[in-house]
Order: sequence, then C-alpha cells, then structure tokens
Amino acid sequence: MEKTEQQIREEADDRMVDEAYQHLVESYLNSHHRKHVEIIDKAFHFARQAHKGVRRLSGEPYIMHPIAVAQIACTEIGLGSTSICSALLHDVVEDTDYTVEDIQNIFGPKIAQIVDGLTKISGGIFGDKASVQAESFKKLLLTMSEDIRVILIKISDRLHNMRTLGSQLPNKQYKIAGETLYIYAPLAHRLGLNKIKEELENLSFRYEHPEEFQSIKARLLSVDNHLHNIFDDFTTPIREKLDSLGIKYEMKARIKTPYSIWNKMQNKGVSFEEIYDILAVRIIYDPEDLSQEVAECFQIYATVSSIYKPHPERFRDWISHPKANGYQALQTTLMGNQGQWVEVQIRSRRMDDMAEHGFAAHWKYKEGDKTTEASESELDKWLGTIKEILDDPQPNAIDFLDAIKLNLYSSEIFVVTPKGEFRTMPTGSTALDFAFSIHTFVGTHCMGVKVNHKLVPLSQELQSGDQVEVLTSKDQKVSEEWLEFVTTAKARGKIQNILKRKDREQQKVGEAMLKEFLDKAEIEQNSINVDKLCVLHDIRTREELYTAIGNQWVILGDGDLAILKDERHGKRGWAKYLRFFGRKMAEDNMQQSSGNEESQEVNVPHIDRKKPLILNEETISHYEICKICKPIPGDDVLGYFDHTGHITIHKRQCNKANKLKASDGNHILAANWDTHKKLFFPATIHVEGIDHVGVLHQITGILSQQLNVNIPRLLIETRDGIFKGEIQLEVHDVDDVQVICRDLKKLKDIDSVVRIS
Repeated sequence: MEKTEQQIREEADDRMVDEAYQHLVESYLNSHHRKHVEIIDKAFHFARQAHKGVRRLSGEPYIMHPIAVAQIACTEIGLGSTSICSALLHDVVEDTDYTVEDIQNIFGPKIAQIVDGLTKISGGIFGDKASVQAESFKKLLLTMSEDIRVILIKISDRLHNMRTLGSQLPNKQYKIAGETLYIYAPLAHRLGLNKIKEELENLSFRYEHPEEFQSIKARLLSVDNHLHNIFDDFTTPIREKLDSLGIKYEMKARIKTPYSIWNKMQNKGVSFEEIYDILAVRIIYDPEDLSQEVAECFQIYATVSSIYKPHPERFRDWISHPKANGYQALQTTLMGNQGQWVEVQIRSRRMDDMAEHGFAAHWKYKEGDKTTEASESELDKWLGTIKEILDDPQPNAIDFLDAIKLNLYSSEIFVVTPKGEFRTMPTGSTALDFAFSIHTFVGTHCMGVKVNHKLVPLSQELQSGDQVEVLTSKDQKVSEEWLEFVTTAKARGKIQNILKRKDREQQKVGEAMLKEFLDKAEIEQNSINVDKLCVLHDIRTREELYTAIGNQWVILGDGDLAILKDERHGKRGWAKYLRFFGRKMAEDNMQQSSGNEESQEVNVPHIDRKKPLILNEETISHYEICKICKPIPGDDVLGYFDHTGHITIHKRQCNKANKLKASDGNHILAANWDTHKKLFFPATIHVEGIDHVGVLHQITGILSQQLNVNIPRLLIETRDGIFKGEIQLEVHDVDDVQVICRDLKKLKDIDSVVRIS
C-alpha cells in the first residue's frame, strides 16, 4: 500500500526531530556536566507529545523550537541537565493544557520553578499595555534574581527566534528585532555572553536595515584579504618572539561585526573607509600553571610593547580589576609597521572562555578559583542593584526600561574609597552617584564630596583611579535638581522615590487645603471643578494641582471662585474647557483600558497591519513625520499608530522608535517609500574644513548653481583657522544627500561632510 503525502511528510518530520534531539544528547554527553540523560529523555518525550501536531510559521514541527533552545543553552551557554529540561518544556504550560503543578509532579520543584518563570514572561517581555509591559519585565527580573538560569534560557529562546525571524511579517520583524536590540542584547552583554550579544545585534541589524547590512558585509568581504595581510605582517614578529620564549598561545584576527561598524558610522558620522579599528588581534595563551596566569599575561604585554610602540592612553587592565560581567584581559593599542593603530587583547584560555560565554563558564573553573568567586559576587551585586530598582515603583514603562538599561550597557571605571577599597562604577558616574552606590542613607544625606582630597561639586564626573570621600549631614535633604547631578539608575531611582514621597505628602496637604477652601465657598469638590482649576492654572493633572497648592505655588482666591461659579465668562465660559475635557476623557479612557487586561487594541480603520504603508505623494499627508529623526525617502522607516489611530513615521534606528518597538511593538507598522522625486524634504548636513576666503562661496556655489539645491538655513562658525557649518537643504531623497556630500568632499579644503538629520 502506497504511503500518502501526509505520511511521507510525518516520517520526514520524525526523522528531523530525532536527529535534532540526538545531536542535543551528544552535545550534552560531551560537556563537563554530570550525565543525567534519563531526565532529559523524559522531558523530550513529554514535550514532543504535548506539542504533537503543532507547527511553527516556518512549517516545521513545533518541538524543533524547544530542542533548538535547549541546544543553544547546552552548547553556546554551557548549561546542564536542569536547564536543558526546562528549555525543552519552556512552552508546554503556555501552549498546552498542562500546568506548572503537572511539571512539578513529574520533573520536581526546581525545573517547575524555572518553567514557571519562563511562562510568566512568555510571548516576549512586553504585552500590549504599558502597565503590563513594565509588570512583565519586573517579573522577568525578579525570577532572574531568584535563578539566573531563567534569563539564560530566555536569551537562548530569543536567539533561536531571531535566527528564524524570516518567517514573520515585516512589522513583527521590526517589533521583535527592536525588542531584542533594546533589552536582550544588553542583557546578554551584562551577563558576559559576548558571542550571543554580537549575534543578537547582527540579526536585529539584518532585519531592520537589510540593505545596509548586506552593503557592510560586502565591503568586509572586499577588504578581507587586505585585513589578513595586515594581520600577518603585524603578528609575524610577535609570533617569533613568543615562540622563542616558549609560550603556548593561539593568535586570532578579530574583525568588527557589521552592526558594530554601522553603529560607529552612525554615531561618529563617518564612512566605512574611515573606520580604522575593524581589525583587532587577540592573543589567547595556555599557562602551564594557573598560579602563573597573571604574570604570563603581563609578560606577553611587555613582549608586544617592546616590538611596537603602545598608545599611551589606550591601555586597559581588566585583569587586576575584572569588569562587572566577569570579563578579564589586558588591552593595548599598538602602532603597526604600516602606520595604523591595532588593538591587541591578551587573555588566557580561561579568560577567553569567560569573555565569550559569560557567567555560565565560571562553573567550569569553580575549584578554588578566587577570581571566579569574585566575579560571581559581582553578579550578586548586580542582581542586588536590579532588586533595588524593582523596589522603587516606576509607573511609566519606558522610564523603567531606561533605568534598567543604564545598568546593562554601561562601560566601567574604578574609583577608590578612603580605606583603599576599589569600587566599580559606570562610566560617566558623578560624585553623587558614588554616594548613593555606598548606601541610600549616605546618598540622601550627602552634603559634599572630596575627590583626591579636594572638595568638588556633587555633579563632578569621576575618572578611573579617583579617590572619593563622601561628607554627610543629617540635616541635608534631597532636592529636585539632584536629578541633573546623577547618571546611574540606582541614584536616579532613589532620588525620584524620595521626591515622590515628598510629593504625596504635599498632595494630601494640598487636597485638604482645597477642600477647606471649597467648603467655605459652599462649592462641591468634584472632578469637574478640580479640572476647571487645572485649566485655569495650566496644570496637567489633579495630583499636580494638589501638590502645587500644598507647596503654595498656587494660592487659591477670588479668581478661582469666579471660574468655579462661571461668573467671569457667563454661560459661554465652558467653551474654553471643552477641548481640555475632551483630552482629559481620552486620557482617562486610555488609562482605564491599559489597566483592563481583557480590553482589546483599538481597531484603527484603513490599516492592514499585514501590509506595509506606502508613502507616496498622495498618502504622505495622512501621516506625521517624526520631528526627532526627520526621515526622508530612502531612509529605512516604520510607522507607529497610537491609541487614537494617529500614525507617525520614524527612521527604524530613531531613539524614540527603538523604545516604541520594545515597549509597544504591536503598534508598529512596516512602511516603504514610493515618492518618485516629486516632493521636497528637509535634510541637514554638517560640514567641517579649513577656513579661508571664498570657501563659503565655493560651498554655496556647488549647492545652488551646480546641484540646484535650495538652502533655507545656513549656520557657519570659524575658530583658529577651522570652520564648522550646518546647512539645511531641500532634497528629494537620500540619494540627493549622498550626491551633495560626495561633491562637497571634492573641495580641496573640506575635511568632512555628514548628514545629521
């Protein structure tokens, strides 16, 4: 009897699943963990049965996803049987009729706890409503601080979703890629998962800016031989010297990733050809004795520095003071024979493993390794900081995300206490940040700070190696201007929390004062009357009005009574408030819907979220162009529709759009340009060069006469023989801007021309 098409497909699927699972088991058996294959086998068969008949958007059996997540957790992070089982089961409670209690009864409490943590944050970190988003992220962080394996498996889950993102619609791709870049890549970075962090960044970049991604990949391929020639030329004398010393080592060329290159091009306003640190050299050595690991690292540094001249300001010792994510290495930048600076990273095999695989790698080196214990205590410190942020309620999801992000992606400096203790602080930390890092009480009552024995302002930015002493007084109180003196999430959160407490106290005072005022006038204290006073005093919320009255910023008097009794404007007086109350009702309705879990998204007419918006001469007037990023045709863009159906067009890399992708991704729309050079858009370029008589005439001549470009605005300043200018132009698209930049760069005395908006 001939097999049906379905039977053939099912048999092929079974073979694919069996092969994937067998590969997972073999990877686990080759790891350093104790072998508990039985429990993994049990979890696999349980999950396979639970997901039977279900397929992913790509068409493959759903069980392939949990197997892939478990494979990443095992081979790329280095987790053991408990995590592998949890990864295999991570979608069972969310997608089937099984409960956490069922998982606990079959697999025990530890696996059930991890699966429960993963279920609470399923479907991405964020839901549809701001309050739910913030709450979901808090659940993630709380569960993470109870068991770090939850976030490691969640990162594995996100990595596999990113690797298979091609099956999603464009608007979903932007949402998931944006969320990944905003939260998951920084989390991976903070946990020391460097390889995964780089892959998450590159995959996000690939889906958000496909043309630029392919362009940079092609350029990297075109310079590949040149880079390897530089590498060979630079490393040959180093190899000869290290070989003569009998050091066991491996030397690698580290090429900058496409995302890292593009990011630098965006931030610095430079072209691909102007990026000079695409190549770095990594020396990974194998010490004969771990006790000589540090000494050998410095010996290699001394050797390479004797061959090439080091840059005096680019030496980093992450050995004596490891980064908070456990990273250790010596980093220096040396001048090569061909006149270019080359970064060199020196680290042992153990350090390299930890640099690539993060905290999970520490479990390989636990026996009596003090550096590992120190690094684990750094992890505990960070989790403690996260808990402190969670203790301070942040009603706004974006503010909450920003507070966490400050703790994820900051580079670090070291400062010293008066007792000689080293403390790690994020780069850019101020004296007041340091005070709050010691203790909330110390920060709250900080009256002054001495840096290197000299009294400095609270806003003074600290540098690596500064010795810092905090002076306190019980009479000192937190003030609102302190928010401008701090950069760390911990300090900002603590200050905001104290100010909110003060505001709540003043709100109660103000509410009581208003009640007494209205009672005397025999006027009811209802929401309509309070809203009238908000309009009169140009105050947005009732709470702000109460605070203003409590602080005596608003003094209630006859003018207020006249408004409340409608004596000033007669019956027509209400017309003034109609717009305000319409806005107020809309805000109240939005808040009510965001708090209602069963409420659905607003159905916006004429929006098919499965299709991209077409931005052409007829439709462009229907949308608002973001005033921050100011996209023009040719820019990679997306649309965002708010709860009223209003659509704004953003560049995909716009800071505001990045936050929206992460916090409200279900309102993201794909968008494409189709303008045929019929419309004009504003674009601004920044020009720098050597100042001389006639240079401005040359610039305007090219723009207005040769290229026929209108110049609505021109700002030029000169200093010490150098000029800098911002020129606003009217252009059709990005191609116009590129032609303008290219032609201006041909002028002899022009050093750089970049588009800034």
